[in-house]
Amino acid sequence: MSRLDRVRGATIVDVARLAGVSRMTVSRVINDGAAVRESTRLAVQAAIRELNYAPNLAARNLVTAGELRIGVIYSNPSAAFMSDFLIGVFEEATSAGARLILARGENGQAPTAQELQRLLDAGVHGVVLAPPLGESALVRDILRAADLPVAVVAAGRPPTDAINVRIDDHQASQAMAQHLLDLGHRRIGFIAGNPDQTASVSRLEGARAAIAAVPGAELVLAQGSFSYGSGLRAAEWLLDADPAPTAIFASNDDMAAAAVSVAHRRHLDVPRDLTVVGFDDTTVATTLWPPLTTVRQPVRQMAAVALDRLMRALRSPDPDGERAADHVLGHALIERDSTAPPRRVEAATSTSIPDANSGARAHV
Repeated sequence: MSRLDRVRGATIVDVARLAGVSRMTVSRVINDGAAVRESTRLAVQAAIRELNYAPNLAARNLVTAGELRIGVIYSNPSAAFMSDFLIGVFEEATSAGARLILARGENGQAPTAQELQRLLDAGVHGVVLAPPLGESALVRDILRAADLPVAVVAAGRPPTDAINVRIDDHQASQAMAQHLLDLGHRRIGFIAGNPDQTASVSRLEGARAAIAAVPGAELVLAQGSFSYGSGLRAAEWLLDADPAPTAIFASNDDMAAAAVSVAHRRHLDVPRDLTVVGFDDTTVATTLWPPLTTVRQPVRQMAAVALDRLMRALRSPDPDGERAADHVLGHALIERDSTAPPRRVEAATSTSIPDANSGARAHV
């Protein structure tokens, strides 16, 4: 048995490994499921006898109409993003009758191996991973060894062995950068997210693609980590540049809010002196002044879809066919009051600043 196996006796994972089948197949044999080949059934039964395995309650409930136990593992420096994510999974679990078992890491880091093992010991049938944990080698290796179906939210490039629910980060970021170019900005500061996350890389590549297509346009890169504090440091660095950018595009709303705060501290008017835009459209985008122009990523819907697809895979007669699928949801560019043409363009064209009371304008 591996280091992940329980010392107190054989588990369903041990049976699956010995029989050369999936955990789901073992559960179907235990529950007398019809959609199992006779040779597979005999192999599983032989493994059960050899290991002296006693099926537990979680295994017996796995393919019945009873309650599914779903692990939710999360750790994200953006409180606003995690609030929307958790609301999405809780609402879907409530409507579907699933029980959620939570495991939390700190500051974007994975829970410890011991904490993850406690989650497995609770008898979960599958796991939903919030970003950035869908790209954590520790987490994925442990779940893979346990043969648990996994649904990943917001991984920029989807894993090949899991359900993934995301938006097209490259396309969304390119559209936002193009919006800034259309306003007349040519020196644009970009606050990148955590470089270890593929969504961060995709957003940076999307912005670069838009900038590269316009002669004379320049992208000034500052590194962040999706946290408010990192946004403060990055915005200070960008605004200390000579010349400073006329617009800042932050990879999430928390860092965009930090850029607005830095601008206010420097007595810069947003958007007359500096345009600031974000990404996600969390509650942060509408609770600061001015409200942010941002990319709407439907975080609650993404979390709900991930849980729904995971439960479908668990209850499917062909679960292995459902366990790896890429679901790309739509995004929207939400224009609010943090954007305007740079002053030199505004003076040359007599373009007025957007009315502060005009509300949000969505461009899909």
